[in-house]
Amino acid sequence: MPELPEVEVVRHGVDVHVTGRLVRSVEVLHPRAIRRHLPGASDFAGRLTGRRVTAMRRRGKYLWAELSGGDAMLAHLGMSGQLLVQPEGAPDEKHLRVRFRFDDGGPELRFVDQRTFGGFSMGELVEVDGTVLPAPIAHIGRDPMDPRFDPAAAVRALRRKRTELKRALLDQTLVSGIGNIYADEALWRARVHWAKPTDRIGPAKAAEVLTAATEVMTEALGAGGTSFDALYVNVNGQSGYFDRSLAVYGQEGRPCRRCGRPIRREPFMNRSSFSCPRCQPRPTAR
Repeated sequence: MPELPEVEVVRHGVDVHVTGRLVRSVEVLHPRAIRRHLPGASDFAGRLTGRRVTAMRRRGKYLWAELSGGDAMLAHLGMSGQLLVQPEGAPDEKHLRVRFRFDDGGPELRFVDQRTFGGFSMGELVEVDGTVLPAPIAHIGRDPMDPRFDPAAAVRALRRKRTELKRALLDQTLVSGIGNIYADEALWRARVHWAKPTDRIGPAKAAEVLTAATEVMTEALGAGGTSFDALYVNVNGQSGYFDRSLAVYGQEGRPCRRCGRPIRREPFMNRSSFSCPRCQPRPTAR
């Protein structure tokens, strides 16, 4: 699933091509793409037609378009969602789900989603802790790239959890934007095993983990994100290349860049977690 760097790359691309434009029409080609908008396709299209996109925003892994009139269109890319900018008349993509056309006749915005886990909904804008965001994601925590992110508060909240460290990092209500890839990379940089209990990690080490997550996601953003296949691309259809810089994620059996030990893969929440057995020893029993 795209994480903060990938979603921010998409947000920036959509912002450049769409902000300031007036929506002429919306075509919903697959109902699952708007399943979270309960009134249905006609209502979704009707509420967007004739509206101007005033800004593209992001929190964690969520995107939204602020609209003239005061509400927003919320978007989540899911596992394979793509927002692409294409000239009007260009051939439709195989998994095209929603098409947005604009009154200037310029490039249209297309939502392509092979697995149909992503989608859109309309949401009222509310103010939470001095930030305006769609009501459905008001519970999502700030991400480490948010100027108002409070590292000290995040450390305290993380240490109050009674769970494994990686589970806490993936809790989007605590810190948003971190997913499986960048959690593994941050934990390797901080030399901590993913199963370390959060109530047994000191404040300095917890802060080091969050700093490592911020650093690795900043580097990934500079590389256009991480692409393992063609499912994550920017609005122009280009892949990111941070996968070349990954130290542990997806590197099972390859030597650790620090110590040379083969990287291990362990089952984690129906997925996999990657770490170095020497740099990140398993936590001992209480």
